[in-house]
Amino acid sequence: MTTSAGGSRRSEADVTGFTASPPMAQALQQILADLVELHLQGKQAHWNVVGHNFRDLHLQLDQIVDDARESADVIAERMRALDHWPDGRSDTVAANTTLPAFPEGEASVSAVVDLMTARLRAAVDTVRAYHDQVDNEDPSTADLLHAIIDSLEKHAWMVSAENRTV
Repeated sequence: MTTSAGGSRRSEADVTGFTASPPMAQALQQILADLVELHLQGKQAHWNVVGHNFRDLHLQLDQIVDDARESADVIAERMRALDHWPDGRSDTVAANTTLPAFPEGEASVSAVVDLMTARLRAAVDTVRAYHDQVDNEDPSTADLLHAIIDSLEKHAWMVSAENRTV
């Protein structure tokens, strides 16, 4: 659209919103599925972690869960804004997530650190895998993905540091 220096009124019929392409919507749906699964697995870990430094990791897992849930909400609401329907139903998430399954039962702090680090990195891998495709179509949505990558990578670094020694 070009306008003169003074602008030009458009008719309502000429005003359209951006709609994501089906491939972009599918990319966002995959990211959503992994973020919802990360949230659920983080809660599973939170409830079942045991051992030395339990309390610190227990609280850290709540932060991860909150950020995963908030990120999922951002993606779902962005999908709605771009005229697509997000699907966060448990059957859909279970059928489509790329995250490894989380083991049942209690797990030691050390095991949970490794399990959650792997899941955080898997979720980041999903976001990164679709980032360029999304960026080519809609840089605004790619900006949201940048923030999610930053958040999840920070959590992965902080959680993985629990098992590191120098």
